[in-house]
Amino acid sequence: MTLDTTPPVPVLRQRVLVLYLSDSALDSPVVGWSRYDGTGRTSPTTGDSDEPPYETGVAALLDGWRLIQAAQLIPPYPGGEYDVSFLKHEFVFEQLVDMRAGSGSVTG
Repeated sequence: MTLDTTPPVPVLRQRVLVLYLSDSALDSPVVGWSRYDGTGRTSPTTGDSDEPPYETGVAALLDGWRLIQAAQLIPPYPGGEYDVSFLKHEFVFEQLVDMRAGSGSVTG
């Protein structure tokens, strides 16, 4: 009898975290956020918390989130420095979660 020693293939699902920071530095304070859970284990909605999930983008990195998109640096148009508009310092993070039975592991 031969034992199969091949490790099981992970079944990965993605969690996405969008953090809007006060400026383009990854260690600046979070001013807005959105979360999306491709595992189906949670159903976050806009405005479901008064506190951000992390204080800074660096804090999310330290917790295992992977940065996949950083804010594009676009200078303001002359005279538009104080216009109110969208939050422009957007950083997109992801976590990959192994969905196999008995496994709740998050891969870096």
